[in-house]
Amino acid sequence: MNIYDLKGQVAVITGGAQGIGLAVAERMAASGARVVLWDQDGAMAEASAAKLGQGAIGMQLDVTDAAACSALAERVVAECGRIDILVASAGVAGVNAHVAEYSVEEWHRVIAINLHGVFHCCRAVLPQMIAQKYGRIVNIASIAGKEGNPTAGAYSASKAGVIGLTKSIGKETAGMDIAVNCVTPAAAKTRIFDQITQAHIDFMLSKIPRGRFLEVAEAASMITWLCTKENSFTTGAVFDLSGGRATY
Repeated sequence: MNIYDLKGQVAVITGGAQGIGLAVAERMAASGARVVLWDQDGAMAEASAAKLGQGAIGMQLDVTDAAACSALAERVVAECGRIDILVASAGVAGVNAHVAEYSVEEWHRVIAINLHGVFHCCRAVLPQMIAQKYGRIVNIASIAGKEGNPTAGAYSASKAGVIGLTKSIGKETAGMDIAVNCVTPAAAKTRIFDQITQAHIDFMLSKIPRGRFLEVAEAASMITWLCTKENSFTTGAVFDLSGGRATY
């Protein structure tokens, strides 16, 4: 395992209590960062932070609440002195249904968490990064945002939105030492599988040329490097984690 230098940096990770978010937190803590986990499940965030040690903090946050995101960012700066890194990993799969039959309420719920939530968190941390003239943001999109998955219209649309948002922020901050990128993972075996049908799981696996699902440690490796000072030129970019599935 490569060791990255994140000593003295503060990393905020949304959805950090489990799954890809927790894998990233583990990798960053091992690289010397002080990790702050934002998660809707506050108790799980605190428990995961306790296991990480090294000054890690768990905080409860509903990413759909813009004011709460801003307030929590201010709290992190007050307690930790700065925010160097944001990894926006919080997300939901949503129900599987054709668009013609998709619940309007479920559509809005998925978009609110997966897209509005990323916007709220980026908006909350960017003023601090701009003030300190340094920052790294990685937003977790999905191969579904590039390819579109049948019976996952809300999820696919939300992740396509994350890609567009990332490119916009990357261009807005390109004149600073702030790198804003996103990754497009194929499916990984996390608790998000509990939200989707077995038929959809089988469909996703059938589309991956590698013939297996993504390991969360593989995602954490790429994401962590994108958050290092070594990633000093690339911004507004989309990094593939699809096991060969992406066609563009």
